Amino acid sequence: MSRPAIDLRSDTVTRPTAAMRRAMAEAEVGDDVYGEDPTVNRLQDMVAEMAGMEAGLFVPSGTMGNQVAIAVHTDRGQEVVMPEGAHVYEYEPGAMAVLSGALPRFVKAPRGAPDPADVAAVIRGPGHQAATGLVVLENTHNVAGGTVVPPTVVAEVQRIARSHGLPIHLDGARAFNAAAAMGVGVDAVCAGFDTVSLCLSKGLGAPVGTVLVGSREHVAEAHRYRKLLGGGMRQAGVLAAAGIVAVTEGPARLVDDHRRARRLAEGLAALPGVQVDLEAVQTNIVYFEVEGAAAFAARCAELGVLLNAMGAKRCRVVTHFQVTDEDVDAALTVLGRVASERAQAAA
Repeated sequence: MSRPAIDLRSDTVTRPTAAMRRAMAEAEVGDDVYGEDPTVNRLQDMVAEMAGMEAGLFVPSGTMGNQVAIAVHTDRGQEVVMPEGAHVYEYEPGAMAVLSGALPRFVKAPRGAPDPADVAAVIRGPGHQAATGLVVLENTHNVAGGTVVPPTVVAEVQRIARSHGLPIHLDGARAFNAAAAMGVGVDAVCAGFDTVSLCLSKGLGAPVGTVLVGSREHVAEAHRYRKLLGGGMRQAGVLAAAGIVAVTEGPARLVDDHRRARRLAEGLAALPGVQVDLEAVQTNIVYFEVEGAAAFAARCAELGVLLNAMGAKRCRVVTHFQVTDEDVDAALTVLGRVASERAQAAA
């Protein structure tokens, strides 16, 4: 029997653990649209407390969490200031324009960290140009390679937003990874934001869901937008139960994901024709450059390692709790074979 493929495409590919499946099967449920699902309510309260926020709202996806927050904070025709490569623009296909009538305003963000002066420079009040309505940061920053935005940068961007009377939202899809990388609680990553979207189905391993946290007032308004977008789930406790296991057991495992990503990165950096920015490998995501990225990924898939080509010369591998040390060794063997094949063909 052949070995199952080693799936390094994303940390979204994990399967529910046995503990999650038991919790889902045994979950006490009610109608969450009426606010009567006790398991959903417990999850929302747990995550809000962990994040240092007043309230939480369980939504089906990170995209919905981010877009509900944008709708809560902006008026139609306003701009949302965000770092280049932000998920709310790159991978939430035009949602802010379609749903909120909002426009993106990008600032350069090396490794996901914008210069606060650049943020200040693009903020506009009412007038002949679109006014700024919201500032968004992303931590960790996916497109930059799972990099952690330094707390000093976060604090200064928050100060600038506050000085202009602007709300600030954090796309915290991997905020627990940022917390693990810095050795702090997730509340430290969330501090100073009006709202934060915290994903349960990435490194934490739940099958579905995100919790949007913030003030009681913001969450109450977000509840209305969730309903408007079709996110009102009924007996959603069967999903929330897995989320409770994820936030209880998942954070402590993330340091192992980061350690394995570092091993992958260092192994990749030693291969012919492969370039890795090792300083950017801070959590569980590794980007590397190679000629013909799509063909490289396809050949790896033939040999049992799944990864994503993210451009003509860029590939990505992501570790998660169902990738073991043995999987890392096996993956590096395959990656090395493919790199050597290509080097020999080019000789």
